Amino acid sequence: MAANFDDIMEDALSLPPGARAMLADQLLVSLDAEDQKRIDALWAEEAERRDKEIEDGLVTPIPGEEVMERLRARYKR
Repeated sequence: MAANFDDIMEDALSLPPGARAMLADQLLVSLDAEDQKRIDALWAEEAERRDKEIEDGLVTPIPGEEVMERLRARYKR
């Protein structure tokens, strides 16, 4: 039988501080992993969209070094 939220919370709060910190860290990592999957999927969609724009001749790509030179000139760094 699965424990309910209140039981889990009570057990977690009864842990020593170090164990609570490790539990909190693992819970945050699990959230970040799901977010990262969603972010990766969104970036893949964006890359596909940009690739199609280039293939269709809607945009002209600029070499990375040229972009960096422009940024350095703009921000004098």
